[in-house]
Amino acid sequence: MLTIVIILAVLALAAFLFINSAPFGSNPSGDRLARIKRSPQYRAGSFQNIEPTDVMRKDASMLDMARDFFDKPADNVPPRPLPTVRTDLNALPDSTPTVVWFGHSSYLIKSNGTTILVDPVFSGYTAPVSFFSKAFPGTNVYSADDMPPIDILILTHDHYDHLDAVTLPKLLPKVKKVYTGLGVGAHLERWGYTPEQIEELDWWESNTISDSIRLTATPARHFSGRGLTRGNTLWSSFVLDLNGYRLFIGGDSGYDRQFKIIGEKFGPFDLAMLECGQYGKDWPNIHMFPEQTAQAAHDLNTKLLLPVHWGKFALSIHAWDEPINRLEAQITKTPLPLVTPQIGEPFSLGGTYPRRAWWRQPNQPISSHPHQ
Repeated sequence: MLTIVIILAVLALAAFLFINSAPFGSNPSGDRLARIKRSPQYRAGSFQNIEPTDVMRKDASMLDMARDFFDKPADNVPPRPLPTVRTDLNALPDSTPTVVWFGHSSYLIKSNGTTILVDPVFSGYTAPVSFFSKAFPGTNVYSADDMPPIDILILTHDHYDHLDAVTLPKLLPKVKKVYTGLGVGAHLERWGYTPEQIEELDWWESNTISDSIRLTATPARHFSGRGLTRGNTLWSSFVLDLNGYRLFIGGDSGYDRQFKIIGEKFGPFDLAMLECGQYGKDWPNIHMFPEQTAQAAHDLNTKLLLPVHWGKFALSIHAWDEPINRLEAQITKTPLPLVTPQIGEPFSLGGTYPRRAWWRQPNQPISSHPHQ
């Protein structure tokens, strides 16, 4: 009996130490927590979505979900390493905003000498441990070392596939300022960022960064959490006014009427980056299906759509290329200019947008859409 008690105590201590290790970040406290509690989004001890939102559908079977995740179909991952493009990120054109997508929801924007990085995940996995949720072969080709100096780092929320505890400390010497949702700064400070580097925004709050750059946090329909609790930090989308252009940074969000509200308030957009992937029938409210991605783009009144949240990690059970194929099928019904770059392939607003179906075999050109 004593041996069993000792073993259980050791296991409990190991679990406690693990859940409190650096990858899990830190919970908000002090003045940060006090500000959180004043937020209209914070109710009953956690942040809430505007529309009632269950993370899982009410009749979802946890047993069936576990079975699906441990018995994923073969096409959940690509059959071969994906093609990528190596780009010198220090030599990007920037007379108009230039965008480089790194797979999933990580991308860089360069405009008139200002460099913006969004949700960088370069560790090659999206979990607190390195053996889980690894990047597809061929996709983990950029690292923190490849990044130029970062004027603006935007972090949409604290999930592991958007807030990388390996990448962010490595980027620290290059980052001038971080903009994120309420509470997320607690994680960043644990990883070495100073309070002076961090600006936390509530929904509808704006920060004027310069005479020609303004960032506004806007609602998203999602959730947050890196440990055992949810909702103690805020998830956000962002409206970025950038040197005469207006961009929408979608983060993660299920579909709801907020896209229409944001579109009416801030549209039209020159470019919207919207999630398109990692959806599932058991969590229909927190991630969009591809057809909803197209509808959200129309609601926002965007001139161009860059689908993200696909092409690097398998966090759901659908085929790895199903999101982009379904989105393409949808926009033939409701036309919408679409840009589909390879990982690392830059494009500039106002130019010719990559539209090669690189995910197919063999690669087949689709078309190019000049900016209108």
